Amino acid sequence: MQLNLNKPICFFDLETTGVNITTDRIVEIAILKVHPNGKEESKRWLVNPTIPIPKEVTAIHGISDEDVADKPTFKEVAKEVYNLIKDSDLGGFNSNRFDIPLLAEEMLRAEVDFDMKNRLAVDVQTIFHKMEQRTLSAAYKFYCDKNLEDAHTAEADTLATYEVLKAQIAKYDDLENDTKFLAEFSSRKQFADFAGFIAYNKNGEECFSFGKHKGKLVTEILEAEPGYFGWLLNADFPLYTKKVLTSIKLRSLNNKLG
Repeated sequence: MQLNLNKPICFFDLETTGVNITTDRIVEIAILKVHPNGKEESKRWLVNPTIPIPKEVTAIHGISDEDVADKPTFKEVAKEVYNLIKDSDLGGFNSNRFDIPLLAEEMLRAEVDFDMKNRLAVDVQTIFHKMEQRTLSAAYKFYCDKNLEDAHTAEADTLATYEVLKAQIAKYDDLENDTKFLAEFSSRKQFADFAGFIAYNKNGEECFSFGKHKGKLVTEILEAEPGYFGWLLNADFPLYTKKVLTSIKLRSLNNKLG
């Protein structure tokens, strides 16, 4: 089974200091890049998160403060990571809700202008949950009849995710071997940002999905309450959410000038 690709796709997995997208940091990233011709290339980085790794988190992925003390920070490897993925769609396991949002935060924090405008995201976990309702280790056993050794190491999880997706396509006739189809199938509710603060309505317009303006158009609120935009930028929202809000505001201003 070879994936039917129009452009490369990078399967990736993160090990982190925790699960808070805004405040936690990457300690390991592994990427498996698959090209349309079937060629594969992989890269792995251990990263100094610049904050302590909690002992309970080390117990899960096995990476301690000592393991990364002499490793580069994410800012030091960000451009190398970006250069590997910049021409690619992205794939992962629970990647739409965790890995991609956290990667975006780290990229923006490192002053690398990362966004998802021209790339698709295939979340293998969502496909799995829609079809079988299980976990990565169970998925690997179910689809590939293999035991997942070294679970919670980025390299093992990345390779398993790639193999599970190929097995899913082979197993289900209603899954198309097409990245766009798989991205749409594995997406959940559509949001303009990763964290889910800005949703699309039925007309494809951005609306706030929280607070006193829930359900209202972002463009209308930013025009009616200019101070609200400033508050959002200074509040504790993810950097990618702020990037999306700024883009909407600039687009609105350009439309007026046009």
